Amino acid sequence: MAEALLADNLHERDIAARVSSAGRVSDGQPATDTAVDTMAERGLDISGHLSRRMSSSMLGRADLIVAMTREHLREAAVLRPECYPRTFTLKELVRRGSDEGPRAPGESLDDWLTRLHKGRRPLDHLGSSAVDDVADPVGQGPHVYEQTATELEGLTTRLVDLLWPPAG
Repeated sequence: MAEALLADNLHERDIAARVSSAGRVSDGQPATDTAVDTMAERGLDISGHLSRRMSSSMLGRADLIVAMTREHLREAAVLRPECYPRTFTLKELVRRGSDEGPRAPGESLDDWLTRLHKGRRPLDHLGSSAVDDVADPVGQGPHVYEQTATELEGLTTRLVDLLWPPAG
């Protein structure tokens, strides 16, 4: 759901950025029917989505790695420790971006992420935390999927605003 919402937000703003998702589920699993229905209500078709397992090579190619949970962040950091400075949970990235300020005109993504990474330690990401983790709705009812989608809409919109602040 996050991939579709972020990609749609970027498309609506004519921002050319590639978004792809991967996780801990084995390759080739389709989105749940409830996820498909939840996104369809927002005009987004994820019926063709198939899961991909996170790999070291895909992490190495990513400019920014956005995890839904601390657990996912830790797995990415174990696979590619050098990627840790550009790996954040979505909630952490939005929170730190809001605290540090949006990416400045002419500021590279790497420089902005360096600002946000300052003071972070891997130990900060042990355990789980509602402050950092987006709850996985799999196995829950439509109401929980709707809550998660609404949360992800807000977070992905805020992230795009931080990465590409509106002029003026």
